[in-house]
Amino acid sequence: MKLAVSAVAANEPLDDAFSDLLNRIRSYNPFVDLDRLKSAYELGKKAHSGQFRASGEPYFSHPIAVGHLLADMHLDTDTIITALLHDTVEDCDVTLQDISAQFGDEVSSLVDGVTKLSRIENQSPDTRQAENFRKLMVALSQDIRVLLVKLADRTHNMQTINSIGRLEKKERIARETIEIFAPLAERLGITQFQTELEDTSFDILYPEMRESIQNRLEFLAAESENIIPRICQELQSLISDAGIECQVSGRRKSAYSIWRKMQHRQMSMDQLADIMAFRIIVPTISHCYSALGMVHTHYPMVMGRMKDYISTPKRNGYRSIHTGVIGPLNRRIEIQIRTAEMHDLAERGVAAHWDYKTGRSEKSEGSFGWVQELISLIDMNSGADEFLENTKMDMYADQVFCFTPRGDLIGLPAGATAVDFAFAVHSKVGRHCCGVEINGKIRQLASELNNGDQVLIKTDPDAKPKAEWEEFVATGRARSAIRRFVREEHLAEFSRVGRALLEKEYRFHQAALKETALNASLSSFKVSRTEELFALIAEGKISVSEVMNRLNPELEKTQKSGQNRRKEIKSKNKEGSDTFNITGMNPGMALHVANCCHPVPGDKIIGILTTGKGLTIHFRECMTLNKYTDVPELWVKVDWKRNDKKRFAGRIQVTLLNEAGALAALTTIIAQQAGNISYMQISKRTSDFFTLLLDVDVANLSQLKSIIAVVRTNQYVESVERVMI
Repeated sequence: MKLAVSAVAANEPLDDAFSDLLNRIRSYNPFVDLDRLKSAYELGKKAHSGQFRASGEPYFSHPIAVGHLLADMHLDTDTIITALLHDTVEDCDVTLQDISAQFGDEVSSLVDGVTKLSRIENQSPDTRQAENFRKLMVALSQDIRVLLVKLADRTHNMQTINSIGRLEKKERIARETIEIFAPLAERLGITQFQTELEDTSFDILYPEMRESIQNRLEFLAAESENIIPRICQELQSLISDAGIECQVSGRRKSAYSIWRKMQHRQMSMDQLADIMAFRIIVPTISHCYSALGMVHTHYPMVMGRMKDYISTPKRNGYRSIHTGVIGPLNRRIEIQIRTAEMHDLAERGVAAHWDYKTGRSEKSEGSFGWVQELISLIDMNSGADEFLENTKMDMYADQVFCFTPRGDLIGLPAGATAVDFAFAVHSKVGRHCCGVEINGKIRQLASELNNGDQVLIKTDPDAKPKAEWEEFVATGRARSAIRRFVREEHLAEFSRVGRALLEKEYRFHQAALKETALNASLSSFKVSRTEELFALIAEGKISVSEVMNRLNPELEKTQKSGQNRRKEIKSKNKEGSDTFNITGMNPGMALHVANCCHPVPGDKIIGILTTGKGLTIHFRECMTLNKYTDVPELWVKVDWKRNDKKRFAGRIQVTLLNEAGALAALTTIIAQQAGNISYMQISKRTSDFFTLLLDVDVANLSQLKSIIAVVRTNQYVESVERVMI
């Protein structure tokens, strides 16, 4: 419920907050168009009049606060105006046309982008997270400032989240923040947003863990009172005495950053000692390396803890030198060395490149190439959950940098393999890669890459991705491409089988399958391609007769007569004089082969008299016979007669690897053994395997056993067994 607040009293703090906002903007942009900003303020204040936040504050205090956060990042006027108006279209009677008429198409487009993202937050919790991230990326592809406004919006909402009463709602917002918005801020290099989003979310989601870490931090701080100022002074003197101007600052690390480090390194609370970080800012890059040498001369270096992001920047443009040393009291400390320009980029990320006068990036589009990489994943994933899974993994991973033979640098997540590298070079390289040389030596495609590796991918036009590659690739790009290829291959295989089944039925009725009628009927089956319809037939989800009735209603009578003709054929196949020796029964009795156990010549069989059906032939071990144990008078002794022209359906169950080519291999084997598949249905499907029930027409048990034996030896077959209930 929104609390009532006096509208007159509410305007005074709003005016003061807006006046402060103008002063902040003038501090970095003395030529700002004040009239446009004041017009946006008046429109926003009027639109949100009478609306209040859960805390009781006027609602418009929130857009002003978002504007403050963006002004601290020195953003352009259009972005600040967007902040002031970002909720007017969603929550008020203002239209995009109104905004366009007063402030221009660019502001209208930015407000529209933020509005679309806000609407996602009103979806159900089950779909919000994945769709949020998916559509954030879509909006980001149009103008990165949409994301900057949304991150500022989320940051202020997290600053005021304690005004929300329901813990469940707070936890949902915090989890979405720490899983989506904080990593995005990290990838954009906006440390000030990232840190606040992480720490606030951590406080809500893991209060007990936060308290434990805080207690440990306070204990360590008490042990080493005033150590941070002492080390700052030591570093300041060390660098200044060498004639280099510098600024030195130190801090205690946040509870969340320490918790994440504990998770990454699998440390216990008692092992926690690295709690301090120091920053040295110097004038030039050469001074950075000079300062590094002085630090390592003064303090013992911790092996494996030095990272040079100046020579090899992070993908978001972050540049700095990180090193770990043993400081006073034998404590490990982290030291970052950078220039003032690098520090500005580290704090403000992509916003540091923004020209507040033009609203355009001072950097080339290539500086934000990672954005387009994430955008490209949208077209390659089958669903939002898969997209989130792949992109979240990319965002959290550290980077490794490898080289192509031409010297091009390829950045990948730590743990990436040669296959990831291949897809990063080009999708065609990934689809046709067949081998790899790493640093001149032949390696497996599953080999993990290290920083500085030179990677040569070998390709073959006939090579195809394998489903098992998905088990070891580390990037969303590679995983999505592999999944899509496997899906397409499976569709092609099932489509071929389904078409063959349908055409066979048409030939039986002495008719022809017409492509025009087939294409016209696709929508009635809720598919868009003929391949999808054929695949449904092969999978047993749609019957052949159902498709024929839809395509050619005039064939329905022919189908019925055809069914009668089939019954006659089956009846002849099952007549006692042709197929069975029957003891004690009259010739010409109606005979049927049981559908439960599917006996074939060579099986030991028994007949059961069934009311209205005549004699039903079962396998002697069939479980159905248990129902007739108390009526021995219904049991009839039956033997097979030799008749090589007759065919009987033996049922088998086959579990195949879920790989391209598996189904085609199975159907080829059965055809080569003179078997005919008369029925097929998928009974189970997972990411690794799928199981089929098949009726295979054979002459006798020997042929069926031969088919099973050959099928069992195929590389795609996990298991095969005869089904006899």
